[in-house]
Amino acid sequence: MRLALFTLEALANARAVRRFVAEHADEIAVVALSDPHRPSTGGLTGQVRRHVLRSGTGFLPYLGVNFGLPDLVSALAPAPKTSNPGDDTAAATPLPVLCRRLGLPCVTVTSVSGAAVGEVLRRHGADLIVSFHFDQIFDADALAAAPLGGVNLHPSLLPHHRGPVPTLHALLEPTPRFGVTIHRLAAAVDAGAILAQQAVTLAPDVTASRAAVLLHEAGRPLLDGVLRRVREDGRLPEGRTVPVLPYCGFPTRAQLRDLKRRGRRLVDGRDLREALSLSRP
Repeated sequence: MRLALFTLEALANARAVRRFVAEHADEIAVVALSDPHRPSTGGLTGQVRRHVLRSGTGFLPYLGVNFGLPDLVSALAPAPKTSNPGDDTAAATPLPVLCRRLGLPCVTVTSVSGAAVGEVLRRHGADLIVSFHFDQIFDADALAAAPLGGVNLHPSLLPHHRGPVPTLHALLEPTPRFGVTIHRLAAAVDAGAILAQQAVTLAPDVTASRAAVLLHEAGRPLLDGVLRRVREDGRLPEGRTVPVLPYCGFPTRAQLRDLKRRGRRLVDGRDLREALSLSRP
């Protein structure tokens, strides 16, 4: 079974996805990185402008720590000279560098709609799509190009908190409930049948950013279990169908005020230090 890993390196998933790549290098056919500057989103400047208009400037620390700093650190900091899956070196190695050292093809994906993704899958002989903190929605044609379909790791207890920042929406609940779900990919946001799920207890003072980091790490064993089943059965399980609940998008200004009123935070100093440590010599 050959895997096509679709991801976007950020604070939330960087170490977890790098460890996954190191551990599964022998079965990864290609690593596809989402292009954060793609024209369909207005590029990086356009995305920031939309976030400020919707969420206000209070959301900028979250964006900076989760996306801006990891990109900057990966570009400027020297990466480790070795990448041994048996230690934690891989977790501190930017994904394109790690892929080169492991001999894995790494491509940039501007759009997962249309024929381009199908061509990538066929060219590299991929059987199954694995989405691991990927920010684009596969259309039906892209999913059909993978013989075994696709799975996604989502850091919430689906069907609750579908969308890009589920840990933030969990913190908006009177009593936050955290967890991680592996589900079938569908041509809709976080709406496929559930294959595995686990509730995770986190500290009362956890930030939205730290919660995402911990949940992506907690999801790796669940993902490994699903992949074992696919290898054994030669097909993707049907999974458990659940109702599709309302989409939880990026926060509004009112939601950020509510979060502050509850004494809960998007980021803190620990998140900043973790973002700065994502690439170490």
